[in-house]
Amino acid sequence: MTQQVPSTEPELAGVRNFRDVGGLPTVDGRRVRHGVLFRSGHLAHATPEDTAFLSSLGLHTVFDFRNAADRKLEGPDVELPGVRNVNLPLSDPADGAEFWKMVRDGDLEQLRSILDDGKGAARMIASYRTMVKERTAEHSQVLHALAEDSVPALMHCAAGKDRAGVSIAVTLLALGVERDAIVADYLESNAKHRRYKVRRSGTDASAYSPEVMELLSPLFDARAEYLAAALETIEETCGGVDAYLERGLRLAPETRQRLRERLLD
Repeated sequence: MTQQVPSTEPELAGVRNFRDVGGLPTVDGRRVRHGVLFRSGHLAHATPEDTAFLSSLGLHTVFDFRNAADRKLEGPDVELPGVRNVNLPLSDPADGAEFWKMVRDGDLEQLRSILDDGKGAARMIASYRTMVKERTAEHSQVLHALAEDSVPALMHCAAGKDRAGVSIAVTLLALGVERDAIVADYLESNAKHRRYKVRRSGTDASAYSPEVMELLSPLFDARAEYLAAALETIEETCGGVDAYLERGLRLAPETRQRLRERLLD
């Protein structure tokens, strides 16, 4: 039986960006049920108190969208008793390995070369488009699992912003959630207590200088233009959400209806 989540959102000590997606309105007047769909950053650094709270949610499945490189860097998720863990990478570990090494280790000139003049934001937009176009099998697997037996579910990546953000958005589109509500939920990742902590090599002030942080901001912000690019890609590739779900994700109308029954009030 699904347990109700406290109305006061918890601020977990070792898990960033946790929240219940419940309450979001659909275009036909329904709402996402509380206590069935959660999102967050990775669970590798969850404290015992965090783990106890997560265990109290009655989770069936945790979807981890990190790739092997992320998991090596951050560590595996903590084990939650009785919870199924599904690792479903939404990015290739080799993709951008050199880029992210420069983000962590590069000096100011290197960061300027890869991030200034809009290059950082352009990279993020391209990655969101790729996740929608090239990860259809993964999104399909998530939606089919949710429709069958995998709720309550928690979706996360590293920061809980990009890969989890896209997967949550695709799920909410399948549920018929209002577009503005999907964007508003996505932008909540910008709240100070939710943001991923930027980690750079070196301890001197120059590693986190104002210019460095400004250059890095496109990578660690949740920006409406990023999600808009993903949604535009759905329109461009399939002609609309319904066609994307049916042809791109192989989500039959009856499966979509079952998904709505499980996740909507």
